[in-house]
Amino acid sequence: MGMSTSFLELKVTEQLAERLEQSGITEPTEVQKKVIPLVYEGKNVMFQSETGTGKTFAYLLPLLGRLEQHGNPSKAVKIIIATPTYELASQIKSQVQKVSGIKCALVIGGAPISRQAELLKEKPEIVIGSSARLLELIHLKKLKADKIEAFVLDETDRLLSKDLRESTEALMERLPKSVQLIGNSATVSEYTRSILQKARDGLNGTSGEQGSILLVTLPPEDILRRQIVHWAIFAERRDKIDTLRSFIHAEQPGKLLVFSGSTDQVDNIASKLRYKHIACEILSKKAGRQERKAAVDRFRSGKISILITTDLAARGLDFSGVTHVVQMDLPEETDFFIHRAGRTARAGNSGINCVIGDEYEMRRFAQLEKKLKIIVHPKILYKGTVTDPAPLDN
Repeated sequence: MGMSTSFLELKVTEQLAERLEQSGITEPTEVQKKVIPLVYEGKNVMFQSETGTGKTFAYLLPLLGRLEQHGNPSKAVKIIIATPTYELASQIKSQVQKVSGIKCALVIGGAPISRQAELLKEKPEIVIGSSARLLELIHLKKLKADKIEAFVLDETDRLLSKDLRESTEALMERLPKSVQLIGNSATVSEYTRSILQKARDGLNGTSGEQGSILLVTLPPEDILRRQIVHWAIFAERRDKIDTLRSFIHAEQPGKLLVFSGSTDQVDNIASKLRYKHIACEILSKKAGRQERKAAVDRFRSGKISILITTDLAARGLDFSGVTHVVQMDLPEETDFFIHRAGRTARAGNSGINCVIGDEYEMRRFAQLEKKLKIIVHPKILYKGTVTDPAPLDN
């Protein structure tokens, strides 16, 4: 019972501790040890921790524990959680259901709002969704904001980026002044934290200690350096998909995530792999919500071992057992590279992150190698295997 003791020391309820144990979660991670007590105390917290370190349970366990302990006879909505994607919202809901029977509703853009309004009549205590849809439901008086005690911004830096910031800030303005703000991400800029603090000050009308947001940053566990092996395979742009196909045959990956910055290219990669009888699923904004859910479910369950995606899956989504990540291009922002690579080597495992790039991308990858202090191993595909290139003669 060592696990229960350590979670119980953090004031996690016995019921939650038992459910965690049944799910094979045996002890709290470092981020959970730091954040759970602060959230229990009602502090405003912004926390940063690498991908795969247990950020979701760091805020969920204390929030669920408070709900269970204090009760909620009116069954009013007490917690809202904003996320940038449907997939992440759905994953958080699954985490709630893994450890608690507290009723939870999912509300996201692209789905009929009338159906979601009906869901809210069933009196969920937790509502998870996109900022824009949560705000819309409050405007329509379908979601009552007056009893909300905590507002979580999961993937805060994305929710406060230029394209989502307006709806996220407008949502915060509709919340009670006393609301507890909790934000998290694997990468948090000073810009993001300052925006969140201004929003908090706006709620309270004060920048006093009560409204201040505590920043909790975990020392990097160096997952990017210690648990992920980085490979670089050169390919001209026109040859990239053939190179990917050869890579798949050579490596026979247990679970492979393939990233491309272009939705059209995701479709192109999938169609060319399928033409060569390589089964795969795609995840992009162009696909309908049900298609996306089916793709995620099939990949998660292992029915399909290759998922090709835009950066939709780079943030927050937790797929267990991803052995390989292939990046078919280098994203402009370093954070996206980190988020992509971080889909492998989760929960203490190791993994391979491979960039298939042209000459320009290889030069950029060399710069990134210095910036992130990682070691990149050049590789070639030779006679059906991934191998080191022949050493240059002196």
